[in-house]
Amino acid sequence: MLYYFFLIRSWSYWKNSMAFSSWSKREDKQFENALVIYPDGTPNRWSLIADQVPGRTQGEVWERYRTLLADLEMIEKGAVEIPPYADDGREEEEEEEEERSIPARTRARAEERRRGVPWTEEEHRLFLEGLAKYGKGDWRNISRWSVKTRTPTQVASHAQKYFIRRSQNANNGGGGKESKRKSIHDITNP
Repeated sequence: MLYYFFLIRSWSYWKNSMAFSSWSKREDKQFENALVIYPDGTPNRWSLIADQVPGRTQGEVWERYRTLLADLEMIEKGAVEIPPYADDGREEEEEEEEERSIPARTRARAEERRRGVPWTEEEHRLFLEGLAKYGKGDWRNISRWSVKTRTPTQVASHAQKYFIRRSQNANNGGGGKESKRKSIHDITNP
């Protein structure tokens, strides 16, 4: 039900009728919330809803409700084209307030690149078994059935580094000049 009110509210801003343009986004939101708080059958419903929308009378909220019901009926019949949505339905003030509530230092830290967790020897051995079983390129199955602790993207990245290391070792003559650092990618047998 709330989805329909959002849809109608969005449509109401899209079309340019006086009945809709005279209500602000804030008033619409207050009206929608009041409709949820005071459902059908609530005694003095329209008076209570009008109290939740400052500056609006009982007659204005009743008329607004009737207009919304008529629009809802038109939408359900398919007589109204759904408008293009430019936002996620939140008011700009809410978004700005949420942004201000997050300290700048925390926002910067959250935007920093997260570093990965190094692969263990056991994970690498499971990777090699999966590579032998499923072949090069089937990272999803290797992830799903062999290295269950890693995502397909992580498996693909690991494989890329593994194959680069293998080709570097092969180019060095297979044991002539050792690389300076040992790597988990030097393990070639499962």
